[in-house]
Amino acid sequence: MLNEKVTALLNEQVNKEFYSAYLYLDFSNYFEARGLDGFANWYKIQAQEERDHAMLFYQYLQNNNAKVTLEAIAKPDKVLDSDMAVLQAGLEHELYVTGLINDIYAAAHEVKDFRTMQFLDWFVKEQGEEEENANDLISKMELFGSDPKSLYMLNSELAARVYNAPSLVL
Repeated sequence: MLNEKVTALLNEQVNKEFYSAYLYLDFSNYFEARGLDGFANWYKIQAQEERDHAMLFYQYLQNNNAKVTLEAIAKPDKVLDSDMAVLQAGLEHELYVTGLINDIYAAAHEVKDFRTMQFLDWFVKEQGEEEENANDLISKMELFGSDPKSLYMLNSELAARVYNAPSLVL
């Protein structure tokens, strides 16, 4: 049986992951309106990943006979006034999510909930990858974003991204 505090944090994470999907759909809308369909594609795929992450937490709670509590998902509130602002907001959000995962891990560690810690190991690794991806996008935009031809090439690169469902076994 899961610890009460760990259960509450896992339930909160379900909501936070669905919020992340909303946020990335908002980013996708921004880039679609700018005519940058590759960037829009990249963030649509990010949204799919976040929805899958939410469902992994949801299923983990159910698999451990814990009550799943679904809450309202907040409307994204980021001001999207430039391409770089969107990318920086993405990195900021991934750092925030990393902190949330670390908090759950710490709570599980405190009560010696090794099963939950093992479950979270995948998310710890995933967050490292998410932060790296966000940093890479920012670096590429800093290098190429002011040149229309280079921006076109970067947009084309991001358009080629395809969705790969997570391979975490619960």
